Amino acid sequence: MSPEPFDAQVADLHREFGDDPWRLVVRGIDPTLAGEDETLFSLGNGYLGFRGNHEEGLPLGSHGTFVNGLHETWRIRHAENAYGFAEHGQTIVNAPDTKTIRIYVDDERLNLESSDILDVERTLDLRNGTLVRSLLWLSPTGKRVRVETRRMVSFDSRHMATLEMRITVLDADAELTVSSLLINRQDVGRVQAEVPTPVGLPDPRKSEQPEERVLDAGPSHGDDDRSVVSFRVRDSRMGLGVGVDHDFSSADGGTWHRRVESSEDRVRHTFQGTARAGQTVHLVKTVAYHSSATAALSELIDRCVHTLDKAAAEAPGDRWQRQRQFLDAFWERSDVRVEAEPGVQQAIRWNLFQLAQASARADGRGISAKGLTGSGYGGHYFWDSEIYVLPFLTYTSPLWARNALRARERMLPQARQRAIMLNEDGALFPWRTISGEEASAYYAAGTAAFHINADITYALARYLAATNDLEFMLSEVADIPVETARLWRSLGFWRSDRDGGRSFHIHGVTGPDEYTTVVNDNLFTNVMARFNLRFAARAVRRLRAEAPEAYAALAHRVHLDEEEIASWERAAEAMCIPYSEEIGIHPQDAHFLEREVWDLAATPPEQKPLLLHFHPLVIYRFQVIKQTDVVLALLLASDEFSRDEKLRDFEYYDALTTGDSTLSAVVQAIIAAEVGYRDLAYRYFTHALRVDLDNLHQNSSDGVHIASTGGVWMTLVQGFAGMRDAGRTLRFDPRLPAHWNALEFSLQWHGSRIGVRLVPDAIQFTLDAGDDAVHVSVRGEAVEIAPGSTTTVALADQGPDLGDFRGLSAAILPREGDTGVIPDLITEVPVVTTSIPTRPAAG
Repeated sequence: MSPEPFDAQVADLHREFGDDPWRLVVRGIDPTLAGEDETLFSLGNGYLGFRGNHEEGLPLGSHGTFVNGLHETWRIRHAENAYGFAEHGQTIVNAPDTKTIRIYVDDERLNLESSDILDVERTLDLRNGTLVRSLLWLSPTGKRVRVETRRMVSFDSRHMATLEMRITVLDADAELTVSSLLINRQDVGRVQAEVPTPVGLPDPRKSEQPEERVLDAGPSHGDDDRSVVSFRVRDSRMGLGVGVDHDFSSADGGTWHRRVESSEDRVRHTFQGTARAGQTVHLVKTVAYHSSATAALSELIDRCVHTLDKAAAEAPGDRWQRQRQFLDAFWERSDVRVEAEPGVQQAIRWNLFQLAQASARADGRGISAKGLTGSGYGGHYFWDSEIYVLPFLTYTSPLWARNALRARERMLPQARQRAIMLNEDGALFPWRTISGEEASAYYAAGTAAFHINADITYALARYLAATNDLEFMLSEVADIPVETARLWRSLGFWRSDRDGGRSFHIHGVTGPDEYTTVVNDNLFTNVMARFNLRFAARAVRRLRAEAPEAYAALAHRVHLDEEEIASWERAAEAMCIPYSEEIGIHPQDAHFLEREVWDLAATPPEQKPLLLHFHPLVIYRFQVIKQTDVVLALLLASDEFSRDEKLRDFEYYDALTTGDSTLSAVVQAIIAAEVGYRDLAYRYFTHALRVDLDNLHQNSSDGVHIASTGGVWMTLVQGFAGMRDAGRTLRFDPRLPAHWNALEFSLQWHGSRIGVRLVPDAIQFTLDAGDDAVHVSVRGEAVEIAPGSTTTVALADQGPDLGDFRGLSAAILPREGDTGVIPDLITEVPVVTTSIPTRPAAG
């Protein structure tokens, strides 16, 4: 059963970060954990991100400073090209590093790998949005040196970050040199060579790196305390400005010498003098980053100067106070509080903090799969953000959700061109991108994943249902459902059924599961396409009724008429939804059940993830799942499946799901909770909660799995609180874990903020903001939440409890008449049976 390894991993690798639910604390330095810690202690705001490197640079996993959208492109060299293949790759650029500050005492450098470190502690403060470090060093000359650092990436001023360092020589006077650097690490010495996987293959989850120089230096200027530099990205032609300001002071007011050295890729500000015993030397380093696809480099330099001047004019503590105020407001509307076992609350808040860091100030840019915590997946935007991140944003910070959707609207011109290239109507959004152009070189698991169109429309629909933001639709955002519906109507086709009727089919697509590609009638795709077609028809008709002028402009702009709208509705109602009467489940696609079953229970851990050990054509021949596919459809289209259907589908597909994708555990947790596998649900939740904190997928050093962090919120709210949002009403059917005493959170709904508290025998609601009563339902019972009062609904139980997962796994892995096998590794000739597998019988 797929979750078994999860429990073992959690038990063996669980890391402790202290017992403060608002802070992650690590004592000591373990060089083997450098990459992981740099990810876990990253800071960002959605526009700018710093990996959690030590100021001294070592020990090192990988340096990283990222600006959302700043990318390089290159020509994709296909082994065999074909019409319509993606032409240009894209990868996020490692922006010049301003984090590094080196210390020399009596001409001896502080080196965290070789120096005598008496004590060190690092703290990620989730309330203040800061990374703090306290270090005690015994220098080779026998002097104890206290080094205290604090940094933040500002939420208030998205282009600014601050690094603060205090140095105190405790025992005696010492000669002190502080060297503050600005380094173009992207090109100096080139980026570190990619670490091969255990089988010697490049890991497709990592970022591709251009072989040539990326950043060409432009104009610069500076003085003893300030430097501002600029760069042009060589092929994408994007521009970048980087500025640094230094405010250096010593408590004893002694004489300090300052000098600046600069070259094409490096600027060094040095402060040198005598540090008196017990007197603190203080450096505040303010940095600014500005990027643009169109602005001149001189303009970007001016913007950096403006940001630095503005910061210099404020009181020293103001920026830290504003950071706290921003996060106070965030946590007031976004926090999820639990009365649970130790460590759970801390881990929940770390996951929620990552969502803020990935999206808060993206301000119309996309949300990449790793946020700004690492270069994994090349900094690309995927469908992950719409399905896993936007639910959290929509119900806690709807403005951030609106901004993320605006980023998709800005991609419409390229999406329309992409549809034309594929001989379809409407628009086809890119599977993976930064610029809006398709960047997936492997079309079978990229371009063929047409479902991204419906995923984007689904996120837009949920946003509109939660906010009633008709004004947003009055802009060209209304083009999204229209153009995506057109694509489905063009891509699909009509076929006569055996009973004399006609049904609508979609062939040659890839669903969420990337271990099964280019199939016919993928259930998830068809269910979501049906939603897309229905929503598009409802949306334009609502515009016609409530904003006729806006509708007229839309109809003129995209040449829309009533007959086309009606054709969407006909296609939706006749959509083919695969179902097997023989075994009583929904097949993942039209031919899924004809494939052999992969024996996951007998697959050793060292052969996972499968994608790194088996040729795709081996994997594609089997019933084996990377990302939950049908099970995700059960969640997103919850009202369209009965409880019995959900139970049967979950039991069948859970046994086939590898756990190779972090997108799966959260969805499995939610549906397991709904159907009654409460213990299994909690095991999946625990895995998702700690997937990065405990490096359960062995790639946390590449960056945080942002979709999984959004899925943690989904599991808490949609899984354990049982919230569903179909239609225009919030509904709850709770599933509180048996050993939890309480679960609390807030939801934004039509301009009001609802407080929800779930306890074992009741669910309570308060109206924390808003003047008008809000109506929800609890297990079919209508509930009014009035201002100034608490509404309590008694619960007889927390839903069904089916005990241990019995499922169908014993029947299908394997059984008499079946041929479930594990293929040999790709280094040998695969051995497979030539017999035809028999479908498992019902029951």
